[in-house]
Amino acid sequence: MPIAIRKVDDDTVSNESISRAASPILHKASDGTPVHQVNTQTMKPSTSSFDYHDEKSFIDENFKKQILNSDLLGSINVNDHETEEGSQSESFKTALFSVEEEIAEEINSNFLSSADNRRLSSNAKMSIPDTIMVTSLHPGNVSTHVDQKTPSNEDVATKKSRAGSYKMGYESSSLSEFNDVTHFQLVDIFSKIKKCQDLRKNYQFQSVQINSQNPKNRDDWEIYPEPPKPSYDATTKSEIKVDSRPDWEIFNKDDITIPEYKDEDNEFDYTLNADGTFVVFSKSDEKLINDNIPTLREYYIDLEYIANLSSDGPMKSFAFKRLQFLEARWAMYSLLNEFNEIQQSKTNPHRDFYNCRKVDTHVHHTACMNQKHLLRFIKHKLRHHGDEDVIFRDEKVLSLKEVFQSLKLTSYDLSIDTLDMHAHKDTFHRFDKFNLKYNPVGESRLREIFLKTDNFINGRYLAELTKEVMHDLQISKYQNMEYRVSIYGRNLQEWEKLASWIINNKLFSNNIRWLVQVPRLYDVYKKSGLVNSFQDILNNIFIPLFEVTKNPKISPNLHIFLQRVIGFDSVDDESKIDRRLMKKFPPPSNWSFSYNPPYSYYLYYLYSNMSFLNHWRLKKNLNTFNLRPHCGEAGDPEHLISAYLLSHSISHGILLRKIPFVQYLFYLDQIGIAMSPLSNNALFLTYDKNPFQSFFKKGLNVSLSTDDPLQFSYTKEPLIEEYSVAAQIYKLSNVDMCELAKNSVLQSGFEDKIKKHWIGKNFLKPGVEGNDVEKCNVPDIRVNYRYDTLKTELELVNYFANK
Repeated sequence: MPIAIRKVDDDTVSNESISRAASPILHKASDGTPVHQVNTQTMKPSTSSFDYHDEKSFIDENFKKQILNSDLLGSINVNDHETEEGSQSESFKTALFSVEEEIAEEINSNFLSSADNRRLSSNAKMSIPDTIMVTSLHPGNVSTHVDQKTPSNEDVATKKSRAGSYKMGYESSSLSEFNDVTHFQLVDIFSKIKKCQDLRKNYQFQSVQINSQNPKNRDDWEIYPEPPKPSYDATTKSEIKVDSRPDWEIFNKDDITIPEYKDEDNEFDYTLNADGTFVVFSKSDEKLINDNIPTLREYYIDLEYIANLSSDGPMKSFAFKRLQFLEARWAMYSLLNEFNEIQQSKTNPHRDFYNCRKVDTHVHHTACMNQKHLLRFIKHKLRHHGDEDVIFRDEKVLSLKEVFQSLKLTSYDLSIDTLDMHAHKDTFHRFDKFNLKYNPVGESRLREIFLKTDNFINGRYLAELTKEVMHDLQISKYQNMEYRVSIYGRNLQEWEKLASWIINNKLFSNNIRWLVQVPRLYDVYKKSGLVNSFQDILNNIFIPLFEVTKNPKISPNLHIFLQRVIGFDSVDDESKIDRRLMKKFPPPSNWSFSYNPPYSYYLYYLYSNMSFLNHWRLKKNLNTFNLRPHCGEAGDPEHLISAYLLSHSISHGILLRKIPFVQYLFYLDQIGIAMSPLSNNALFLTYDKNPFQSFFKKGLNVSLSTDDPLQFSYTKEPLIEEYSVAAQIYKLSNVDMCELAKNSVLQSGFEDKIKKHWIGKNFLKPGVEGNDVEKCNVPDIRVNYRYDTLKTELELVNYFANK
């Protein structure tokens, strides 16, 4: 294999190097004429302790010498031996080629000895960028007036063929190199990338976050109420009559069997360890249910390792170039195959973007309606139910009419502008002002009445609003939501109140699943005296979950609600400064400071407690949870490294544009990113600078989501609005939008049984084999391109990392 070297200018050769130039040896040929040869023995290095940099400098130096020597020989012989110029030149070339071949053979034989039985595929070879090879720097390869000769017909044909060809990378029987990066550096870089991947894989496996580990994704998992049956038979091309009643009409709590476990029936129990994590242990031998879950110390060691790699210059440059290559490859693919994609899409019967299933993978429940919807609801209640008691304020109970009278407002006065809940220019980089937008008319009492689950009327108005949104979703049929509801960690009763609100109001829909978001508000609760330490918050969040897992009978409502919960989210303003004032963080019981723990600390304790909880629920054949936090919207890029290790997927992720190494890791592991360009446009990043389009082109696993329709949307279908704006700004094709819709289903926490109906029964299989174009309207050619590109990158990682 040729070895790449850098070009060297002739004028850099010193007098000392000239004096050490290889001496020419003169001898007579058979006819008596003198012939000059180069003593190649003086050029061959000792390879016993010979590394790449020695080899490179050795070849550089000797080429300089040979070029100088060639000039000297030419000046001596130009008059006396003009007839021998050709033979001397050829002899000189042969000597140089022999030196290069000997060195390259010895170096590469040692380096590639372990790879004799492994070969890269043609796609992997094609993905390696071209480079300058040693042979191109030979003096004999540099065309001069002496070397010019009349080209043959064969040479002309070869030249034309090369001029008309193009390639995407370099294909050879041997391995080319990455620009100025040596094979030794490649092994080092890819080995570190592989180690990062292995770390994430271990974190995900130990926390039971891999989809195949979750019992709800098994074929025998029962969903109640059952998802609607198909209303069309594609084989007979006829409609099927099905029960189209909404789930809240079908749901009956008495139809659900609640398992009961007494203390003697439980094989396991839980306790608090020294790290501040609730661990599950066996009663018989007191062994942990899993002793491989990383500790706080191990987590920060791994976090520091990846953080150091992400700031390493060569690693950043390498990742940046690979990401550039992926984007350029997409541009080539798009130019050559766009028409073919459109043709395949047109031949697909019935299916288009509107009737492809899509999931809003990031939306907050209290902002799930648009502003006009909320305005109509408030006006209706004020006109027809104004005498209802709705709030206890100032030592007395107030009716809805009295509340508005105290605000000096009537139903006629209310308008979109009066509500003032849209996020406009004044919220840009002002998360505090954005939070105030949740208050209708700027009044917190109206937020408590209409947008809270725990209030004087037990959240009845918000439940009615939610059912109206659910009804709209059922009519649209193809739009689905993952709503975030809040557990603050202020007291132990929060879970029971939330679950009772869901069950008592029958807020069930097969278009909806729930995530529980935990706001990072320890500093607020500490100042108000609600908690003494960070451990109090963790106790309030996780003790009810461990108790209901231990015995579901103690809280049937919570047990039923948790069957529709798919994971945890961590939310708040990421732009707040993370104070790392200590080298070693204390356990949560000792965190009694007035300021917040850092993002990475919050995330770890959600992860560690959830991991032990998942293992216990897995033993009992109960559904498990994923960690899907807000991450990378603002603040320290270290947040994304924490999420890379701990999280199943993330929301936002726009800061990945600033850390190419972590972005490359997100691509290799296909970590889901629910992006919300309209939300970012109002808060942290204008739409034209959003990296969504770049991420999509490179092949990152991105989807579109609405975040807060109440603040950002103007239409009745916020998710379609998000897609339509992106399609106009980024000029997305119909196939692009269908691919994004499919990504959203894959990222979502809906059961595999439902996903099989939505995007195809073989969706878990890789590549074209798992694609059902009739279900998702994504042509096989697009799926094959994405799969081949990812497979090629992973192949390169595994190839070089295993050397």
